[in-house]
Formats: sequence, structure tokens, C-alpha cells
Amino acid sequence: MRKHDGDSETTGSSGAGVQSVDRAVSVLEILARRGEAGVSEIAAEIDVHKSTAFRLLGALEARDLVEQSADRGKYRIGFGIVRLASSVTDNFDVTQQARPFCEQLAEEFGEAVNIAILQEHYAVNVLQVRGPMAVSTHNWVGQLTPMHATSSGKILLAHVPEEERTEMLAASHMKKMTPHTLTAKGKLEKDLAQTLERGYAVTLEELEIGLHGMAAPIRNAQGEVIAAISASGPAYRFTEERMHELSPTLLRSAQDISRKMGYLD
Repeated sequence: MRKHDGDSETTGSSGAGVQSVDRAVSVLEILARRGEAGVSEIAAEIDVHKSTAFRLLGALEARDLVEQSADRGKYRIGFGIVRLASSVTDNFDVTQQARPFCEQLAEEFGEAVNIAILQEHYAVNVLQVRGPMAVSTHNWVGQLTPMHATSSGKILLAHVPEEERTEMLAASHMKKMTPHTLTAKGKLEKDLAQTLERGYAVTLEELEIGLHGMAAPIRNAQGEVIAAISASGPAYRFTEERMHELSPTLLRSAQDISRKMGYLD
């Protein structure tokens, strides 16, 4: 039996193995919290000899879970963690995570609620829940919608780098869907700046006459906007004033879904 700083290991392979796994996880947690740390710092924090900490780091480094900074000799989280995280993220489908929040919003607002993602220069609806007062029976799921004329599209556009946004708008030709559609790039950019400032987008009969909409961003674990949650309804009921009144609720739902996707604001 070996003893390290008052912490004993059993000679049985099962007990020693579990303890090693626990210590390895502790090392990863330390590096995630600190950003980087040296062997001595890690040994002190998990209460083991420096040689034990070095062996743990060596095992993690062999799997690319940690890496050593060449100039400082300290360790940090490695790219192998990103590979593991990406496989988990793929399983956290935004539609699955968003559905209960969409159902709650649709019930509360009484209108249709959608989740949309970016595809080339379109906003594509991947989930729709109709509220009890929803007038239209139109199913938007799977349909490509113009980004400049929809609230979801505006939110997604607003969070795209300017150069990429310019390319998207050029590819879309910014077709005028109604007399209210913003087709001048300067006016749209002003609208997008306002969208970023208040945190949500609004459209007033820009896609269809008589249809208003509002949308907020959904983020992933890295803080990137990956989708939009929107609510839409008839202009006579879902007025601009009402949308602004409901915006805190929409934003809260978007934040809750983002947390489900791993985002920590």
C-alpha cells in the first residue's frame, strides 16, 4: 500500500482505478477553473505527491485532454476535450431542448412560436408550436424564409460578422415581400443595430401583410447564436406595443433554452 499526504490507495485494482479516475477528473476541473496550472499547484490542490500529479497529467496528455504550454511549462485543457464536448453537443438537439419552452410561450402568448436556424442565406424553421389563439394553420417547419423580412432572420443576421452578413444579403437579393419590407441595406443595418441593442428583433408586416413577429437569440455553450425563437401573430392583436410588453418573457425563454444548450451567461 502506498500513502500520499494522508490519502491511502487500496492495493485492489478496482479501488485504485476509481481513485485515479476521480483524481483525473479533479485535475480537469482545476484546469477548467484556473485556465492553467503547474504540476506543484495541481498536486497541492488534490493533496498528492508531485510525482502522482505528474503521472495523472501524463495520462491525460496522452489522450489530448490536457496540453503543456511550451513557454511556461504549465498545463491547460487540451483539444481532446473539445472533441468530447462536440459529441455531447450534437445530442442536445435545439428542437428537443426548446420544445417545452415553445409550448409554454405559445400557451401564454396565444400565438404561434417557432425555432429557426441559419441555412445559407435563409432562416429555416425547425419547430413550430401553435397557441390557442393562432389564426393561421400554415406550417412553417422546413420552409426557407428570407432573413431580412423575418424576425428570426433578423436576429440571426444581427449576430453574423458584417462581411459575412453582406455576402448573405447579396445572395438573397433582399426581395421586397410587402410594401413594408426593408430592402435598403442602410435601413436594414440600422434595424439590426437596434435589434442588438435591445436584444430582440421585431417585424411589422414585412413578410406578409397583417403579420407581426418578434424573435430572440439562442446560444450554444460557446456563446454563439445558433438559433432564434420567435412568436408571430396577426397585426390587429399582436401589435408592436404588445410585442414590446412581451419581450422580457421571450428573452427569458431564449436564455433558458441557451442554458439547456450549455451556455452560461
